[in-house]
Amino acid sequence: MAKFFRKRSGLRARDDQVTNASDLTLRQSLLPLALVTILFFLWGFAYGLLDVLNKHFQTTLNISRSRSSGLQAAYFGAYPIASLTYAGIVLRKFSYKATFMLGLTLYGIGALLFWPAALKRSFGGFCGATFIIGSGLGTLETAANPYLAVCGPPKYSEMRLNFAQAVQAIGTVVGPVLASHVFFKNVNDNSLESVQWVYLGIAIFVFLLAGVFYIANIPEVTDADMERQMEVRGGVFTESESKPLKSQYHLWWAAFAQFCYVGSQVAVAGYFVNYVTETRAHTTSAQGANFLAGAQGCFALGRFLGTFFMKFAKPRWVFLTFFTGVIIFQAAAVGARNNAGLAMLSLVLFFESICFPTIFTLGIRGLGKHTKTGSTVIVGAIIGGAVIPPLLGVTADHFNNTGPAMFVPLIFFVLAYSFPLGVNFYKPLATLMDGFLESKVGTGEGKVFKGDEAEAKEMEHAEVEKKEDV
Repeated sequence: MAKFFRKRSGLRARDDQVTNASDLTLRQSLLPLALVTILFFLWGFAYGLLDVLNKHFQTTLNISRSRSSGLQAAYFGAYPIASLTYAGIVLRKFSYKATFMLGLTLYGIGALLFWPAALKRSFGGFCGATFIIGSGLGTLETAANPYLAVCGPPKYSEMRLNFAQAVQAIGTVVGPVLASHVFFKNVNDNSLESVQWVYLGIAIFVFLLAGVFYIANIPEVTDADMERQMEVRGGVFTESESKPLKSQYHLWWAAFAQFCYVGSQVAVAGYFVNYVTETRAHTTSAQGANFLAGAQGCFALGRFLGTFFMKFAKPRWVFLTFFTGVIIFQAAAVGARNNAGLAMLSLVLFFESICFPTIFTLGIRGLGKHTKTGSTVIVGAIIGGAVIPPLLGVTADHFNNTGPAMFVPLIFFVLAYSFPLGVNFYKPLATLMDGFLESKVGTGEGKVFKGDEAEAKEMEHAEVEKKEDV
């Protein structure tokens, strides 16, 4: 661990440079992955708070359900702007490490802006601050998801990302629990002071974490590494790596599925408190926040269990099973009421658990040198979280009840269901997905990452760059 922090990695790496970091063994990848996994908790925590703020602002600022969805629109609308512009540029031109630090800085600035927004009691101000937070988290997600997928043995990529996303799910549990004891502590209190202090604490923490990333040694996995990994025979070599990005059709299919899935997931969680308070008699907002925390607990449990199942079954099989559960229980939640409705929607969150990270890892399968660019495309598809919740909000206002309006996310879940069906029943795709499970890279049977060798190559390229500048 001391070496991990003693040798600070640079903020810039050449993508045509082979570092062999994609050959990291499981043990060698643990420390950098552990540090990156903290980021997943951060945006899980922010997301959990967002779902409760949706309801809190309806009460304290006296706004409608549809208008409160502006928070989700600001938060997720920032994702494609970040991933497809400055986050993607920093990732490709500099490094994963630089992208992590940029995302944390934006996150901290957005959290600080909650203070003046609360003083002015401005919903527009909150939306602006949330947009900057979303920009930071979108930047982090642009780098963290592919980094978890490619840092370490390829055969465990789905398991790594699902485990990290399980930690993120713990953050989504902590957020509503904190909110129920802070934001809704007094149902007659319209003060926003508690919101100010919570986000000030978040800002301080993320700025400190950015400092930790600066002094850490983060192995850089370059496009050249990913291209070389594709050339290693052992079940992973396919013809797909020779295609241009626009012809990597499974990537675009995954992006479409991610758009529909994320929008529906955000809509369900964002209006969960509304759903239980309106369909379950005598349920207060504070109780609804606690029920949401319980449902997010189901979500976290589902991710840990899903990761466990992937050790014994092919990830695409587990993915199809869980997504089928989402469809079944979301359909049941539309018509269910009282405790039955609460149970159905909680089960939806349980089965949602592994869908996002698995769509991501399967979507970037076989992209080789296009991995970073492909990652930005899938992260950009998260804009679905800005599109579908407002549709649910408008529908809920129309019915004056969130229960029947839950058919809106159901429609988009069904559209996203095409991707798990495709990777399981379309043979060329199934073959590509399973090929990586047979890879020996990073398992100790193939070439092992040598840190000193990678560092020497990095210094050599740095010297070349200096001479070129002169």
